[in-house]
Amino acid sequence: MTFRPLPAALPLSVMTLSAVLLCGAAQAAVVGTNTPAQAISAARIDALPAKDRDAWKAYLARSDQQERADRAALAAELKPGQPTPPPPEEGPGGPRAMPLDRDAAWYATPEARHVADVIVSFQTPAGGWSKNQPRTGAPRQPGQPYAPDNVSKYLAAGDFDTPRDPHWNYVGTLDNDATITELRFLARVAGQAPGKEGDAWRASFLRGARYLLAAQFPNGGWPQVWPLEGGYHDAITYNDNAVTEAASLLTDVSKGQGDYAFAPADLRKQAGAAAERAVACVLATQVAVDGKRTIWAQQHDALTLKPVAGRNFEPAELSTEESADLLVYLMSLPDPSPTLVKAVHAGADYLAAHALHDQAWTGGKDTEGGRRLTPKPGAGPLWARYYAAATGQPVFGDRDKTIHDDVNELTLERRNGYAWFNTSPKKALNAYAVWKKAHPPAG
Repeated sequence: MTFRPLPAALPLSVMTLSAVLLCGAAQAAVVGTNTPAQAISAARIDALPAKDRDAWKAYLARSDQQERADRAALAAELKPGQPTPPPPEEGPGGPRAMPLDRDAAWYATPEARHVADVIVSFQTPAGGWSKNQPRTGAPRQPGQPYAPDNVSKYLAAGDFDTPRDPHWNYVGTLDNDATITELRFLARVAGQAPGKEGDAWRASFLRGARYLLAAQFPNGGWPQVWPLEGGYHDAITYNDNAVTEAASLLTDVSKGQGDYAFAPADLRKQAGAAAERAVACVLATQVAVDGKRTIWAQQHDALTLKPVAGRNFEPAELSTEESADLLVYLMSLPDPSPTLVKAVHAGADYLAAHALHDQAWTGGKDTEGGRRLTPKPGAGPLWARYYAAATGQPVFGDRDKTIHDDVNELTLERRNGYAWFNTSPKKALNAYAVWKKAHPPAG
């Protein structure tokens, strides 16, 4: 039986997926093939409107120049003939490695200061950091790579995740909470060391804040990796809250208060302007279908603003988890513009209309048959990670780049190994119930 799309006008919150599941596996189908995101290139920039080309040419040149400088600085640390030290150990990074929720006094302890020193040692010449690194071990050795081995263990021919250079991969990134966590941790430690002893941590923070300014796209977004690495890494990245976390940090810098009081006036001004551009980017990338605003994708092409794929199994479609986080961020902003208010109402309406009921995401990677979506009266609400913009139906990707309309038809490895469903929209909708009282929809 061929797959027949459900009417886009019929919300899944009303009909759920029960009708689809009752038809059995015969109705399940491959509904598409994932295509790779395009890198930012000189040729693509030349195709832009004339008014936009100079800013993007300067951005690409800055990225290329910074990558060359980063590589040269690392090579210069080694004496002729000296072997390159092994890359750092890969492990938990982000707030698990650099806790941001301790009381203020803890950031003055030898333990916290050691973490800060390790952070400083792994900062790239550009000013950023790599991901998936514990920070409690030894500082970086001269000539040691800035990044651990972040290469995917599942690479196949033509894989979207194949690095341009496996020895220069995720060198400076906002992925997995990297760079933003390092910066916030440094600010907390520096805040407990107002004298000369804190100068190195403050200097590292300022370099990192300027890294964010240099990495920001002319349209206000941020890539996943900078200097640019190509592929989906060059896209505007809402995954892991990259854009909103960068904007939030720069907003704190712009205020120049508390642990950020040491930021100079010129940096505060630039940080505030960068945060405003980020909000404009978020509003510009909200996907419209038939003239009606919906939500956002996980990544958007930096030049066209259209949704693009991530890894082989991450389709260029609407993403509920990232959109929920974007809505929470937008609702946190003071004095919202009419455009922002409309965007929030539209996004919340979409999430509410596409909740899944009477379905449960059951099992686990160690259970027989793995994870599956099964009927369960009264269960929910639950949201699929991805919804096809054109039909409003959940879609799911596999490592072979096929896109499916039934999660249960994925290979066991991908079914077990990815968060195909989430409840993040509940948090956004709960916040929206309060927010909309102060900002009711027009008309």
